[in-house]
Amino acid sequence: MSTLAKAIKGAEWLIRESLPSETFIPEEYNEEQKMVRDMCSSFLDAEVLPNIDRIDKLEKGLMPSLLDKAGEQGLLGVSIPEAFGGLGKDFITSTLVNEGLGGGFSFSVAVAAHTGIGTLPILYFGTEEQKQKYIPKLTSGEWKGAYGLTEPGSGSDALGAKTTATLSSDGKYYLLNGQKCWITNGGFADIYTVFAKIDGKDFSAFIVERGSEGFTQGPEEHKMGIKGSSTVQLYFQDCKVPAENLLGEKGKGHIIAFNILNIGRLKLCAAALGAAKRAATQSIEYALTREQFQTPIANFGAIQDKIAQMAIRLWTCESALYRTAMWIDQKERELLSEGKPFNEALLAGAEEYAIECAILKVYGSEVLDFIVDEGVQIHGGNGFSDEYNISRAYRDSRINRIFEGTNEINRLLTVDMVLKRAMKGRLDLMGPAAAVSKELMSIPDFGAEEEGLFAQEKKAILNFKKAILMTAGAAVQKLMAKLESEQEILMHVADMAIETFVAESALLRTLKLVEQKGEEACRFEIDIMQTYLYDAADSIHKHGKDAINAFASGDEQRIMLLGIKRFTKSPSFNSKGAKRRIAAKLISDRKYPL
Repeated sequence: MSTLAKAIKGAEWLIRESLPSETFIPEEYNEEQKMVRDMCSSFLDAEVLPNIDRIDKLEKGLMPSLLDKAGEQGLLGVSIPEAFGGLGKDFITSTLVNEGLGGGFSFSVAVAAHTGIGTLPILYFGTEEQKQKYIPKLTSGEWKGAYGLTEPGSGSDALGAKTTATLSSDGKYYLLNGQKCWITNGGFADIYTVFAKIDGKDFSAFIVERGSEGFTQGPEEHKMGIKGSSTVQLYFQDCKVPAENLLGEKGKGHIIAFNILNIGRLKLCAAALGAAKRAATQSIEYALTREQFQTPIANFGAIQDKIAQMAIRLWTCESALYRTAMWIDQKERELLSEGKPFNEALLAGAEEYAIECAILKVYGSEVLDFIVDEGVQIHGGNGFSDEYNISRAYRDSRINRIFEGTNEINRLLTVDMVLKRAMKGRLDLMGPAAAVSKELMSIPDFGAEEEGLFAQEKKAILNFKKAILMTAGAAVQKLMAKLESEQEILMHVADMAIETFVAESALLRTLKLVEQKGEEACRFEIDIMQTYLYDAADSIHKHGKDAINAFASGDEQRIMLLGIKRFTKSPSFNSKGAKRRIAAKLISDRKYPL
């Protein structure tokens, strides 16, 4: 892997130009990372997919045994420090593990919950004694982990939890009372991170062991998808938790919950990407073998359009994901070099890029939803049959838009975090927003067009950013404190930001590849990037227009609508031709080729 420049600040891409030289792309995986990715794929093919029907029937002991096998191969401890029995690998490698295991249906959910929310709270916030006691066994798979945050009355509003914790009179135990629901791995886990309010007010986290007095679980939930993932309710009735099992500081449970979610959102994107790649490949293979009118349906333009759209979403998602993963990795290394402990370094890295993690969670989950939906369509009636895995993929995909904070919450958070950073001086939005406002009132520059490789595309990205700054800046000025209640406007701005971040990531990856290999060798990637930017321009225009019409009127509205039109103007482009070339590559390779 090449040595890269210092990572930019979170969301700074919105107000500055990013360069290919400072962007990590998947083509730069080192040999060890490729080996780890392939090992994950082989594990799914050998251990998980042949047993997928048994897994979905919740065969007793099967899922824990698969987690045991994953632990034996080191897959549960890739990012765990060697001191606790892990492999101590970098953030890129651990992200690749999530992608590589992402196509395992319910197993993917179980392993992601165990290695993420089941293990990381203790690793990052535990005392040395807590880490020494629990992390080695969680790393090996001897003990399985779970996480109890959601309650029947509190989902997105996690701090509205009703579960309480009261210190016993002798000070030896906390007595937990309440219930948790939708607990992944809950039916077989040994260790649970459970959130409760001490004395009904101080939101805190606790490590609860299976078998604790006063701790019981409900039956397995019957779900629309991820049927093989153990999901139960947990009940606490004067549940005795040793006082030393308080995790982190009293009243600081929200710090644990929200920091773990940042990492979880990026890792969910990675898992969704892995699942989407497999679903796309299944659909391509089916299109090549299914004949109608004496020819494989892969020869029809309507099917080729679907296959190309799959490739575009996969490639752009991958570009944005690993661009961000390297930023987190760089920030972590930077802080480690300054003497920060490993847990503080990674948490600070994930917090720095919390905005990008929220964007990735939304985009990755919606990419998977699109691909499995079109996969069912390509399969036709067979796609509705349980005999084909695409129907399972379709059902299992739906939860990802709810997991790790709903996509609506993550869209709102994206804009909220940007504005809060601007108010705190962490991000200079005022200067760039004022410059865009000034540009709107000036005569457009019709001078000579910029020259150079993908000059038009570079200008398009710059203009997309101007569209966001113009729309968001005007909305803040007009609505002030009322903006937070105007969720529709915030959602439109968030979608503009998502499209722009993904489009820029795609352009930077293409530029770097062309610099390395030349234009002719990168026709496939260029077609994907240009098609995405062409579609993104229309999407950003629509979201910008809808947002502006929701809060502006008169001359202000007219000027901004002209501005949004100017900033999203795109040249004529034959997207059909590009998509046919993209589809031809996938059909020739009989899979998503990268």
